[in-house]
Amino acid sequence: MAHQLKNSGCYPVHPKEKANLCIINTCTVTQKASMQSRQAVRKAIRSNPGARIIVTGCYAQTEPDEINKIDGVHHIIGHTDKFKIPDIVLSKEKEPYPHLIRQNILSEHHFEHTPAAVSGNRTRPFLKIQDGCDSFCTYCIVPYARGRSRSMLIENVLKNIKQLKPAGYHEVVLTGVHLGAYGLDLSPKTDLTELLNRICESNPIDRVRLSSIEPHELTDNIVRLVAKADIFCHHFHIPLQSGDDLILKKMHRPYTRSLFRNQILKINELLPDAAIGVDTLIGFPGETQKAFENTLSLIDELPVTYLHVFPFSARKGTPASRYPKPVDSKTIKVRCKKMRALGHRKKMDFYKKFTGKPVEILIEDKRDRSTGLLKGITSNYIPVHVNGDDHLKNTLVPVKIDKIKNGKVLGTLYSHLHEPFES
Repeated sequence: MAHQLKNSGCYPVHPKEKANLCIINTCTVTQKASMQSRQAVRKAIRSNPGARIIVTGCYAQTEPDEINKIDGVHHIIGHTDKFKIPDIVLSKEKEPYPHLIRQNILSEHHFEHTPAAVSGNRTRPFLKIQDGCDSFCTYCIVPYARGRSRSMLIENVLKNIKQLKPAGYHEVVLTGVHLGAYGLDLSPKTDLTELLNRICESNPIDRVRLSSIEPHELTDNIVRLVAKADIFCHHFHIPLQSGDDLILKKMHRPYTRSLFRNQILKINELLPDAAIGVDTLIGFPGETQKAFENTLSLIDELPVTYLHVFPFSARKGTPASRYPKPVDSKTIKVRCKKMRALGHRKKMDFYKKFTGKPVEILIEDKRDRSTGLLKGITSNYIPVHVNGDDHLKNTLVPVKIDKIKNGKVLGTLYSHLHEPFES
């Protein structure tokens, strides 16, 4: 949206300036996200008196009536019309647009073709190649907010990636609400493996990173391809949610702790340097202390790199919001703290394995705020801080990892060393 508006003569204002248009793209994945979305809308109204206020995104899709209670909102637009917003804004003099748009997102089958998100200071643009989800996990509001699974055509994916390298980008992140379901809705049907093979053949950019893939959809073929082809980053993000089989069944997650364990071990066998991120959902209704410990012990025993820890948040309209035996918030908080401590230890252990080793990093456009050093990301998702000049921003450079200090990975550019770089 920002890209389209800029191309039409609009420009972003400095945070301290007053805008005459504010578009708030909301989230509703948790109760906290919904609350923060409402806060963001109110802040935009307060900070920009007289501005046209447009609210869109997942919270606008699922709870338009709640947003409608906020004075000062001009338009509430769900996902079906989301990408018409630039046209709506630019044609405001010609025709009025309804205040509140209600759509049944579950009937939407069209994939909205959008270019990679390259606005701002992002050195690793995100390309959304899939949207929606057909899984309907019992705790999850996302299918009701984003609709059914739908995919970008393979040729359009390749075209989008090919346009990034001439524009100066070295890495793209392939994203989707349910990335592992990519291509299953297309005709003829295809899948993520076929897409990755096509990307590998065309070699359109230096690095391709995959976002989250479900355990049962991260096939051996995908792992082998990532291990074989230099273009793919050695980085997987795999949602576990729970390591207890009974809780997984109540969540409507189609795998077991045994399958998850085998997947992680297979990745580690084929790609011992790969970063493996894991999502956990703590405090699902009926999660006993034993069930929580099953999750904790499973992650503890596996070569996992980092964790995203989410407290359970009951979402209105989902089956789990009506389940018995809710876990009290104090217990959830204690369990989350314990899980995050394990995640921190796992991350530091992973970083330490690479001390003294050569790596290649993609330097980001923004320096680290606390140290003033340049920061770059390795293929296996290690943030390395180095001393260097601004001309290195958005370039791939060889460095040597020196040490871990105060939780930060510090390295030295190979141009500053007297030894050759060996990958």
